[in-house]
Amino acid sequence: MPSFGAADEAEMATRGCGPLIPPLSESMRPLRQQVFERVRASGLIPRVQVAKDLGVSPASVTTITSELIEAGLIEEVSAPRDPELGRGRPAVALGVRAQAHMVAGMKMSDREHSAVIVDFAGNLLANEVVPRRPGPMPLPEMLDAMALLLDRVCDNAGIARSALSGVGVGLPGFVDQAEGVVLWSSTLTERAVPLADAAQARLGLPVSIDNDANLVALAELWFGAGRSLADFAVVTFEHGVGMGFVMNHKIYRGSQRLGMELGHTKVQLDGALCRCGQRGCLEAYVADYALAREATTALNWGHREGQSISVLLESLYDHAQAGDATARSIFRRAGRYLAVGLANVVNLFDPALIILSGERLKFDYLYAAETLAEMDNLVINTGRPRPPIEIHAWGDLLWAHGAAALALSAVTERILMAPREIAAQ
Repeated sequence: MPSFGAADEAEMATRGCGPLIPPLSESMRPLRQQVFERVRASGLIPRVQVAKDLGVSPASVTTITSELIEAGLIEEVSAPRDPELGRGRPAVALGVRAQAHMVAGMKMSDREHSAVIVDFAGNLLANEVVPRRPGPMPLPEMLDAMALLLDRVCDNAGIARSALSGVGVGLPGFVDQAEGVVLWSSTLTERAVPLADAAQARLGLPVSIDNDANLVALAELWFGAGRSLADFAVVTFEHGVGMGFVMNHKIYRGSQRLGMELGHTKVQLDGALCRCGQRGCLEAYVADYALAREATTALNWGHREGQSISVLLESLYDHAQAGDATARSIFRRAGRYLAVGLANVVNLFDPALIILSGERLKFDYLYAAETLAEMDNLVINTGRPRPPIEIHAWGDLLWAHGAAALALSAVTERILMAPREIAAQ
């Protein structure tokens, strides 16, 4: 073991020890932002409860909430007093001023595009779904599709595009959320696309982008089963396999913002070809194109090449339900690979909850009892129960809701981190 001399001790004294946490980092947000987020998360909450929850003085909360009310971001709401408490002035609670801002969330998918508009309190105002021809598209075509979708959902809401304060966009692939760059996506022909800047220039609005699986996790964190959980995982099954992971109530993205690509973890060396260009990815055995590829070969469906993947999968599922052994074996094999992927998630992260989400989960063979039993066999035996698994087989509007949450978060941060005189405008 190395020894330390006096010079080493002097150097350590000036250097210090322990983690160097930057002031006002994400884990130490300004109190103003914490107060607003507490009000937004609670729906309605008295000032005294805000102070108690945040562990600060009621006077501090009163000062900050007065500023937020003056800025038009929150408002006082009178609540009827409990009759058992006798007469007196109605109780006053704080809530987000819903009409302060509106944002749009959009999911640009391989098969269809979807969008929602929500107000500042997260209430749904309008939605829209537009089918599209499958396959990657060049950037100009993607921007045209975004503009068309945004105008249609704005028409449904009865507002002009200029009434929005921001737009969130989700799409599959490798997305650097902080830089606004899509390094690769099955929906784009180009690579390393600065999509956020390009969309902002085209739409005339602030735009935030992210990987679509992250946005499903964000939707669960803001609106769904993950609101009260510090850590949970969402595994998505659509045209690919994605994963979003929430750690300490925040989306975890990795050091280069490209982590959590569960679909591209390797489950078979030199295995099936994945659409990312590599072989043996989990996605190449579980995603819709993988099931369709397997069905075309095993069931001699070469004559169905012109059919869409959705039609092929529906037919495959019908055959499985009717007792076709080959069709059942295709789902069974995919389920076994899914068990491997889920067991790896448990062994690596030990989440409080795993949510399986996406339209493809209507194919219940993927998460049959045999699949979950195989997953249990692959999880490290600690003597403790594995994390619960919930199935959320929702449609594309869930993804769009996550994109709206991304936009709400960006708008909130922009306003609350701005100088007070700007935020009040």
